[in-house]
Amino acid sequence: MNRLIDGKKISAAVVEQLALDTREFIATSGVTPGLAVVLVGEDPASQVYVRNKVKQATAAGFNSTEHRLSADTTQADLNALVEQLNNDPSVHGILVQLPLPAQLSEPDIIRLIAPHKDVDGFHPLNVGALASGGADLIPCTPMGCMIMLEQTLGDLSGKHAVVVGRSNIVGKPMAALLLQANCTVTIVHSRTQDIEAICREADILVAAVGRPEMIKGSWVKPGATVIDVGINAVEKEGKRRLVGDVDFSEAVDVAGAISPVPGGVGPMTIACLMKNTLTAARQQMSV
Repeated sequence: MNRLIDGKKISAAVVEQLALDTREFIATSGVTPGLAVVLVGEDPASQVYVRNKVKQATAAGFNSTEHRLSADTTQADLNALVEQLNNDPSVHGILVQLPLPAQLSEPDIIRLIAPHKDVDGFHPLNVGALASGGADLIPCTPMGCMIMLEQTLGDLSGKHAVVVGRSNIVGKPMAALLLQANCTVTIVHSRTQDIEAICREADILVAAVGRPEMIKGSWVKPGATVIDVGINAVEKEGKRRLVGDVDFSEAVDVAGAISPVPGGVGPMTIACLMKNTLTAARQQMSV
């Protein structure tokens, strides 16, 4: 029987436990974790993401602040805000919503956020820690994928995992986490030859390439576990719909377990952002 991996249900359990852990942390430390979210411009998708993140932060028991800046914000002004948040002891986690408007440098902002407040896990120091197996603040989407996989499969040791995509945000950290879980890991990308054959070898297939329904059912090994990270807006039958990087209608008949889009990885990403915020607060209070 095919199994849908319900990201909404799993993320709700994560946030429920997180709320309990947060109450205990507040009771013992007298400090409420603080998350600052910065949104530049009016991108509709980013506004939805920010609204959901703030909602979950409140549910987890955090203090959450929003900083909304105009689309024509200068690099100097954004830098000044980030520095202010870096120096604010009531802020334990900083998230600058990406993508940024064209005049702003995303790499510069990522490097400017204090590593111990980098709840996205994108700062080069945190990336290096992940590569060496010692990261505390892990990129949220890969962390969410790992929780889903472990709840679905248990021990991942010895399984062949194929990651489709090599982005710094998902593909590379996903591969690092799977390697730490003792998987045999292959990354495929735009220059890989015979991608379909490699994907068919996967016990675990993680799609994070940003191309709607690229991975067909014939690419999936029967019984494999498929995690679809992609969120793509397409027109279908005259309506705007969200689809993943996997052709769900085909893959669902082949996979042993598969995450849907929407309702799969998306909710897990936000839940793991909250986990990182509590982790950051604990670390800062212990220091």
